[in-house]
Amino acid sequence: MKSLREDDHSGFDRPRRRSRPRTKERPDYTELPVARVISVDRGRYRCTLDGADVTAVRGRLIDRKGGVLVGDRVRLDGDTTGQAGTLSRIVEVLDRTTVLRRSADDADTFERPIVANADQLFIVTALADPTPRMGMIDRILVAAFDARIDPVLCLTKADLASPDELRDAYEPLGVPILVTDPEADLTKIRAVLAGRVTVFVGHSGVGKSTLVNRLIPGAGRATAEVSELTGKGRHTSTSAIAMELPGGGWIIDTPGVRSFGISHVQTAARLGAFPDLAEFAEDCPRGCSHLAGVIECALDAAVAAGRLTPERLASFRRMGRAFS
Repeated sequence: MKSLREDDHSGFDRPRRRSRPRTKERPDYTELPVARVISVDRGRYRCTLDGADVTAVRGRLIDRKGGVLVGDRVRLDGDTTGQAGTLSRIVEVLDRTTVLRRSADDADTFERPIVANADQLFIVTALADPTPRMGMIDRILVAAFDARIDPVLCLTKADLASPDELRDAYEPLGVPILVTDPEADLTKIRAVLAGRVTVFVGHSGVGKSTLVNRLIPGAGRATAEVSELTGKGRHTSTSAIAMELPGGGWIIDTPGVRSFGISHVQTAARLGAFPDLAEFAEDCPRGCSHLAGVIECALDAAVAAGRLTPERLASFRRMGRAFS
């Protein structure tokens, strides 16, 4: 019998840990197959592996902050047959070569990764209907230079307006310019896309989806007319999707955007994309913004000495106003 000084609680102790201690060693996934993520929808990742479409979920060891992006190369565990009703698991995201980011606007400091592993960016811009916005082009260029992705300016709807003004504005920056219309031959565009991973970015209604449908028969990207009331396009693509080009290469089509924030880009990063200007800027006073009217900016001195063309400096400074 228990003594009067004892109670029932004295016979109990803290529950003992029954699970095995955690190890710092991560599982080895190097033997698992590598797939490409081609679309993301509500926590399901559509991947392509050896020609098969595989649906996968994110494994618990995948960093939530970095996430999984369209264009990522990932290792899959589980059922990778792609048969109906099967599900695989993304257990590792391989190192990315590039990440294209944007913020919702300049008041939003939270950067939003868009796509991974693209090595070329098509800035798709209509020459009319809707009217081209140079400010938008400049911002996308800044984001491309910051991500170390080669930009190309693709001007659509050349049957409605002349490309001369935009050519004059962007040729001094050394940005390749392609011009097309709904009936134009696409041989030059196909040549630029061949063997590359190209992300298409542009304002809503510029003909981005129409161009994709011509480049990839059967792509089935939805298209829509520009509103006569607002002069703006309607969003027809709701999420990014990667599609393989006939003959090699990939296109990553992104939803149309009405703004492109670059608050995540450091001001100094834009100068790094222009090594010829950076050479002259070494003689600028500390903290120089390199914009027009700045006292003792060495870029003005380089123009005066004939070492830098005024057109290239003007284009660079116009791009710099995207930060203002």
